[in-house]
Amino acid sequence: MRRTITGTVIIFLLGVLIMPAIASEPPAGFAALFNGKDLAGWWGADTEDPRVYQALPADQFEQKHRASLADIAKHWTVVDGELINDGAGLFLTTDTNYGDIELLLDYKTVPKADSGVYLRGTPQVQIWDYTKEGGKWDLGADKGSGGLWNNAKTSPGRDPLVLADKPFGEWNHMRIVMVGERVTVFLNDKLVVDHARLENYFSHVKALPRAAPIQLQTHGGEIRWRNLFIRQIPVDEAIAILRVGGPDKKPKDDDGFVSIFNGKDFTGWDGPINEYEVKDGAIVCRPKQGGTIFTKEIYSDFIAKVEFRLPPAGNNGLAIRYPGYGDTAYVGMCELQVLDSEDPSYVNLDPRQYHGSIYGMVAAQRGYLNHTNEWNYEEATVNGSHIRVELNGTIILDADVAGITSFLDNKAHPGKDRKDGHFGLAGHDDPVAFRNMLIKRL
Repeated sequence: MRRTITGTVIIFLLGVLIMPAIASEPPAGFAALFNGKDLAGWWGADTEDPRVYQALPADQFEQKHRASLADIAKHWTVVDGELINDGAGLFLTTDTNYGDIELLLDYKTVPKADSGVYLRGTPQVQIWDYTKEGGKWDLGADKGSGGLWNNAKTSPGRDPLVLADKPFGEWNHMRIVMVGERVTVFLNDKLVVDHARLENYFSHVKALPRAAPIQLQTHGGEIRWRNLFIRQIPVDEAIAILRVGGPDKKPKDDDGFVSIFNGKDFTGWDGPINEYEVKDGAIVCRPKQGGTIFTKEIYSDFIAKVEFRLPPAGNNGLAIRYPGYGDTAYVGMCELQVLDSEDPSYVNLDPRQYHGSIYGMVAAQRGYLNHTNEWNYEEATVNGSHIRVELNGTIILDADVAGITSFLDNKAHPGKDRKDGHFGLAGHDDPVAFRNMLIKRL
């Protein structure tokens, strides 16, 4: 009996020693994308514009989704807690659409393989053979993995900052932080992409979707994945990341931005400031009052950083190169609209009136505001006659007003060619709140 028990214990211990390591538990705040056992929560898609299949009627999308599973079953397997692809077939695609995220994953690949991670259904954070023998040094493989390879050749982030790949046969660890279109990538704990924009591969005009699937792209050779964990980034954290230019960073003292609002009173401001008040560190219109208040300082070319919060149907605007009198939308260079664009009361507006638009002249892209009563982060860059607006990390407007001749209601904008003026808030009787306002002269 003793020998039998001992033998059983030895066999059990040997079994423990040779059992494959299972996927670790998600870190605090993260959820598992892959359960370590099967492909639940995934389907298959190719390199295709996610907006197209997101727009399909429910029955057509279900048919597409279901049809993909046969291909996925052919080329993807789960062995010992690892996702394995044979180098062919559709890309593994999450059932869930994701927006602002922190994504952790491990991967291990083989010579000549080519892979990547699609964010919001868009290529890609590149993974490939970095050796000369891989045959892709002419495409930039010598610089290593982790770059946003499908960006334009001269765009920041296209090439990784350092070569961080481990030798074949070893696991690589990747950490990706995405807020809006801004992507930061750490490969094996080395920063390889620093808060760069992921450009929309499918359109040179449209911004990335606000939310879309994550895809594991692969072709040319086996790749294995494990420990896929994800965390959706809340609004306040997303704003903090955007404000300092990336995760894990602190504000810089030498970045050239200066505060134009002290969070306490209207020092440095002019105009009908009696129609506004400071509440909880933010400038807010008093009930049923408004008018354009503006900085005493005059600016020509600049970048402005502003956080704002919209009540339902809230309406305000950023006064750009304002002369200090009149309606900034017409006598100033422009008014950059601040508006709860999705409120039903605004359904019939001209596109040039929605949030982020150069009022009456150029329409901004919609769908990138946070919910009403949540804070938003916006950067407005004014350089000569060119204006760019980045909302919550996504560029929603990029336009030159110099050649614009078509105006809302055919009403001219005589101030659009102004070279300088005040920066201000064009209140419209609604309690829209503004805080953390900074400006950097260019």
